[in-house]
Amino acid sequence: MPAIVGIVNVNAISSSAVFNIGDVFRIAPISTSKTFSGAGSFNTGETLYVYNHKSNTNTYDKDFIDQPNSFNV
Repeated sequence: MPAIVGIVNVNAISSSAVFNIGDVFRIAPISTSKTFSGAGSFNTGETLYVYNHKSNTNTYDKDFIDQPNSFNV
């Protein structure tokens, strides 16, 4: 079902982003990433107190592929 779209302003699109206006059957971006972070990195809140005496992030990963995207076509 067609839609009437007004003004669209796009500032930036990253390499794995999807931008669509109008009808679509399926949107399947193909991207995987691995994030390493220390203790208290993703905490959110207004009055947050995090005390980490020693923080060590283990980045050793013996398996090379965690989540393959080979069948995401």
